[in-house]
Amino acid sequence: MAKKPPRRTAQRIAEVTLELFNRFGEPNVSTTVISAELNISPGNLYYHYPSKDALVNQLFDQYEQAILKLLDAAPDVQDTEDAWFFLHSLFEQIWNYRFLYRDLNNLLSGNRHLETHFQRILERKTLALRLMLESLSSAGLMQIGPDSIETMSASMAVMVTYWLSYEYVRNPRQAMEPASAGLALTTGAKHVLALLIPYMATPELQHHLQSLTAAYSVSPE
Repeated sequence: MAKKPPRRTAQRIAEVTLELFNRFGEPNVSTTVISAELNISPGNLYYHYPSKDALVNQLFDQYEQAILKLLDAAPDVQDTEDAWFFLHSLFEQIWNYRFLYRDLNNLLSGNRHLETHFQRILERKTLALRLMLESLSSAGLMQIGPDSIETMSASMAVMVTYWLSYEYVRNPRQAMEPASAGLALTTGAKHVLALLIPYMATPELQHHLQSLTAAYSVSPE
């Protein structure tokens, strides 16, 4: 069996940096810490990434590519189960790059690349949620007018964007730890999906959606 080629140094640096940023927050992780974690010299790190911002931009570009691909699937949502899966997948991508959301305002204020591109992601996120609501309405599952769809999609985008910040404020010592992933993802998706309950077309559909969100609830260990 042929041996797998070793991971390129630049890729390894990005992977380890993402782990450190996610766990401790980008402002609390210096290039010295990253070099020490990787057991490489600062010069080797700077050869691949001339600055800390270059590392942040690399990770953000990875996130942007993944999130935009997911958002393109919004029109495929046909029922409440699809909506749950779409929202949970959205939260999974956010969790994978949660340092961006934990330190969002700080990162945007000092990084022009993130400032412009994150605006694009927010716009696409809101559009995707609007398309999801329109799809559910067209399928006869929701009774919701165009104005309410615009308002609801914006409200959902705000909740998706700032849910992890809310979790962090509630529990700053544990909210961003890997062990908290299941609870954070499921609870976030559950609360966003619950916004749709009053607009479901029939009492039966309302009850079904309530049962769906309850079934996916996760209790802390």
